[in-house]
Amino acid sequence: MLRFLSCRKFCFCCVSCCFVWVCGYLGGMAWMLLCGNVSDVLPPIPVSGDFKMAKLLPVDSRYQFVPPHTGSLWPRLLSWLVPGHLQRTYGVQEVRVEGAERIRELQRAGHGILLTPNHCRMSDALVLQALSADLDQPFHVMASSHLFRGSRLQSFLLRRMGAFSIYREGIDRAAVDQAVSILATASRPLVIFPEGALSQANDSLNALQEGVSFIARTAAVRCRRQSEASARQIFAVPVAIRYLFDGDLEAVAEPLLSSIEQRLSWKPLTGVPLVERIVRVGGALLALKELEYLGSAQAGTLAARQQRLIDHLLVPAELEWLKSQQTGSVIARVRDLRRAILPDMIEGQLPAAEMDRRWAQLNQAELAQSLSLYPSDYVAGDPTVDRILETIERFNEHLNGTELHLGPRRAIIEVGEPIAASAQRDRSAGADPLLASIEQQLKSLLQRSSVHCRRYQPAVS
Repeated sequence: MLRFLSCRKFCFCCVSCCFVWVCGYLGGMAWMLLCGNVSDVLPPIPVSGDFKMAKLLPVDSRYQFVPPHTGSLWPRLLSWLVPGHLQRTYGVQEVRVEGAERIRELQRAGHGILLTPNHCRMSDALVLQALSADLDQPFHVMASSHLFRGSRLQSFLLRRMGAFSIYREGIDRAAVDQAVSILATASRPLVIFPEGALSQANDSLNALQEGVSFIARTAAVRCRRQSEASARQIFAVPVAIRYLFDGDLEAVAEPLLSSIEQRLSWKPLTGVPLVERIVRVGGALLALKELEYLGSAQAGTLAARQQRLIDHLLVPAELEWLKSQQTGSVIARVRDLRRAILPDMIEGQLPAAEMDRRWAQLNQAELAQSLSLYPSDYVAGDPTVDRILETIERFNEHLNGTELHLGPRRAIIEVGEPIAASAQRDRSAGADPLLASIEQQLKSLLQRSSVHCRRYQPAVS
């Protein structure tokens, strides 16, 4: 341990060393929570059948905003053992940062910095600590409120690492004001994942949420009002996170895919190329849900069947709660349903039968969201090693209810070009200009980093 500290030019007494070790260990736990490992925070929620969906439903009661800790000592202490935790828990052996100088220039100029990373794996917040270390600057992070409800210790650690809560089931003015204040004062870079939900697919982005651009514009307005002479601006900085598997795909994927096939009562399709096996398993898992909700397996392409089932799950609830069938991304549709259904449930005054009915609607909405996170032709269209492995991991999670993070992996963080946030939105533009620029850059950065991905070559028998 002393060798670990001395290489970083620290000199503490033995008591301090023990304290730091404990802080580092607890910091790893906190970042695991911040990355979204909700299964360790929320109690189990009953689901029908063997096909278990992610436990994303809130089970707590009255929400109270949790502000961030603003000191810098705790984040530095807690981050010392993050690399080790990242390796042990998520299999990420190395993180490389590219383009950090773009953020340094903004820091030197005193501008407010909003980091907008893609969000494809549970380890994203942990990986971003490499960027924080490179900049020698702790971050503030907007995190879902349920992460602060596990225990007082969890809430304490998350706050000390710079996180603050956001209530996603309604309008959280306290969280928005906190985010705006961080940007307007340029106290630290602020991290907000603009997709609003885990995509679980490194090469696919969920629709970006407009709250990100609203916060940036509001901060720009506040900067202008605080001092007309101030040169401070607010910049959104897209950050692309790319994961690359460096191991033997066949050796890692074959046993896991065989176990999934056995769960489906199949004989393992040993000798069949992985891509073909994935397509078969995906079709079978979809057919199971079609049997459960539609009464029979459906005909058509996987994409058409997927959309048909999603609409079957969402439209009846939308007609009841929102008065019409909704359009747009499935994540936005599910968010709007949750906001309509949950308030009375949280009050706790509903009869048991009505609570059960609403839980069933929420479970169906979560299933629809999970289905939407399987991009059409994702593996067959471009069978890279990483797409294959992350799809098999997702099959396992949805079928067995367990999360696997197979390694060894490395991560690349690439910082994009800063985008100035205007104090006013151009209403003549169809899409939000700031949001469109963030999305365009993220897609471009991910496309550029995809050159590092290995293409799958079936093993020669």
